[in-house]
Amino acid sequence: MQVILRENVEHLGRRGDVVKVADGFARNYLIPKNLGYKLTEGVRRQIEIEKRAKESREARDRSNAEAVLAKLNDIAVIVFKRKVGETGALYGSVTSADIAEAIQAKGVDIDRRQVRLSDPIKRPGTTRVVIHVHDDLNAEVAIDVESDEAEA
Repeated sequence: MQVILRENVEHLGRRGDVVKVADGFARNYLIPKNLGYKLTEGVRRQIEIEKRAKESREARDRSNAEAVLAKLNDIAVIVFKRKVGETGALYGSVTSADIAEAIQAKGVDIDRRQVRLSDPIKRPGTTRVVIHVHDDLNAEVAIDVESDEAEA
């Protein structure tokens, strides 16, 4: 039986591929789990329509991501003022949510999950942080953490 895959199926094919499988495999596994459809002309047309819609959506998302990337590249440094203890460690830390909030305050719409920060920043100084904008579009922003206590 020929089946058009709706999703990527390991060791079989990718979404949109037409594959020939055993009748029982199609009837008992692929079709009930909505992983594939029996190949008919109507299903083939529907898959083509979905494919074109996905491509246009991806192109629109990519152009939006490129605009965000351009705005992020305009941001040179983000400065955070935090209290510093006697050992040189911060009281609290600078997290990805803090960084995302500071970037949003500069007019760039990003989510905290786009900030690639392995551990919160716990010491004063400058750190380079990667902002994941789209599949292969990343921006790098400098984060400068300074002491907010007045030096005597």
